[in-house]
Amino acid sequence: MGEFGVFALFGLEESPQRLLGDEGPRLVSVAIPPKVQQVVLFSSGPWGERTCVNADLYDAHRTPITIGKLTPYNRCLSWEQWEEETWTNGATLTVTLEGGHMAEDNRPEPALILAVKDHTPKHAAAPLAPQELNCKKKRKRATAGELDMGKDAGLVEEEVENTCPNSSLEQTAPSRKVQRHAKGRQKLFLGRGNAAKSQGALPSGPSGRWGQMLCPIDAQTAILIGGQGARMQFCKDPLWKLCTEDLSWVPAETLAQGPTPEARIGHTAVYDPDSDRIFVFGGSKNKKWFNDVHILDTQTWKWTMVEAQGKVPPLAYHSCSLFRGELFVLGGVYPRPHPEPDGCSDSLYIFDPQRSIWYQPIVIGDAPPPRSGHSACVMPQGKIYVFGGWDTPVCYNDMFVLDLGLMEFSAVQTRGRSPAPRCWHGNAVISATKFLIHGGYNGNNSLSDAFVFDTETNMWTEVTLPQLSLARAGHSIVAMETASGHDAEAQQADKTLLVFGGGDNEGAFYADVTVVAVKELLALL
Repeated sequence: MGEFGVFALFGLEESPQRLLGDEGPRLVSVAIPPKVQQVVLFSSGPWGERTCVNADLYDAHRTPITIGKLTPYNRCLSWEQWEEETWTNGATLTVTLEGGHMAEDNRPEPALILAVKDHTPKHAAAPLAPQELNCKKKRKRATAGELDMGKDAGLVEEEVENTCPNSSLEQTAPSRKVQRHAKGRQKLFLGRGNAAKSQGALPSGPSGRWGQMLCPIDAQTAILIGGQGARMQFCKDPLWKLCTEDLSWVPAETLAQGPTPEARIGHTAVYDPDSDRIFVFGGSKNKKWFNDVHILDTQTWKWTMVEAQGKVPPLAYHSCSLFRGELFVLGGVYPRPHPEPDGCSDSLYIFDPQRSIWYQPIVIGDAPPPRSGHSACVMPQGKIYVFGGWDTPVCYNDMFVLDLGLMEFSAVQTRGRSPAPRCWHGNAVISATKFLIHGGYNGNNSLSDAFVFDTETNMWTEVTLPQLSLARAGHSIVAMETASGHDAEAQQADKTLLVFGGGDNEGAFYADVTVVAVKELLALL
């Protein structure tokens, strides 16, 4: 198969250049030629005992733009200038080979290589360019005054990923503004990991992000997957382990084997305690949409990609619920051919992991209309409660319930003061009959209010806690079991909620972990 090598392609019209091989340095930094729009990094030949090649892309000020990793299972990475907005002339690519016959670890900082000899490996075709970008999401129609505000203080209008995903950009102008030059405000919300990076140290926690998934796998551990952060960058640190005992983070991407899922947002990740596996489905990355299923075995820490039978469309911002070992996927955004705006789904799909097959069940009753960014809570009585969501130009605050025994939808006639219409809110089941809704986005602003719904009385109750006072959307809320006894009521009362991430629709992305005791919430009812 030939000798091992790592190659870079700077633009699709150039020949691949060899960076690493069996002989020579294990750490190389390469200056990216000016005006290059595309960089592809790939390996050729047998990996042997080598474990990974770490790739870091820096701008002219040595600020990390993005990172990635080649492994024996994932042998190609690609970046494009429109994908990473901070890409400017003077960017450098640093690659480091890990594993195999390593030299001493105290390697010096590499000298910058300004030119690399062209070398095209035998039997190694140049990788294909990534697909073009996308993911339109609608905000409110911007007024002339709002557009004028974007001209001051280095504020620039964004219009791709952090706006509602099912609108036409020609019809609306997004309202979210990101401050590019004055970074002081963003640093307030980026957390310990970003502060460490600014000092050149290893990050001690994930970067600020929204649209991620946080999965509890036991009483002491939760797994963070994916998301998107500042400057619309897909997170370069997509996989983390959270130890809930001391709220410490461990970067987990380098621990995992197998083909890792591509960076994405709007996906779902659900943990199955019977098989100790996390199922990741769907999502989008710019103009690339996914309908793949990836499985992370939390015992072996190995990724596998499922070759599923049946049909399911590419979806993002859908809901995914686990019931009796099957995944119930409802709604979401799906791509339509240009010039049609992306549409919302009202369909229900079920994935059977035992047979690796997708199918659509026969469902009766009053089903919810198409939507995305909604929440779905599975209750112990065998029912899924669907709340809120978005379908341009409507934001919902209605409630539907799916009886999983009868496979029948029905609208819920709620009592009490209902939450305002919203999407991308956080939700968590806090008892056998109650679940929490917090925050979200109403089409104009992010929200900070919180409500508890009682499935026995169909009653909404607004609750106020200092821990839930921060406005955020696209965040994660998970319930962690903390009780050691066998009493069911005590276990419910001793649950702890963890709130992570999200954004404020004004350019701030959070990386904090907020702890809320469930008994505090229940005491307010």
